Amino acid sequence: MPIQTPDAPTPAGHYSQAIVYNGMVYVAGQLPIDPNNREQPVGPIEAQTEQALRNVEAILKAAGSNLSQVVQMTIYISDISLWSRVNTTYAQVLGDHRPARAIVPTRDLHYGYQIEIQAIAAVAS
Repeated sequence: MPIQTPDAPTPAGHYSQAIVYNGMVYVAGQLPIDPNNREQPVGPIEAQTEQALRNVEAILKAAGSNLSQVVQMTIYISDISLWSRVNTTYAQVLGDHRPARAIVPTRDLHYGYQIEIQAIAAVAS
């Protein structure tokens, strides 16, 4: 079942914000785009990390899940030197929950952003 919520950025390509299948929700990579202000300038990596996580959170909520149900996250960053700052913000948002995670250094991301986050979570029952 595809998920679409106005509380996260509208996909700019041929994909869904997420798909729910067999008790799991698979969230597409989320850039730190503010769904209420797509023209917002790119901010520091901490703000980008929080916004990307909030976009994931909004999609999870629309799918009947939440951040505490995340079992795996993949984080793409444009520069590995940003990792400690990303990790600090990530820990603040997720609190005690520690899903499995991968960090993938990559080249430039769309629109000048430095981070993209995708997630897999259980659907709350």
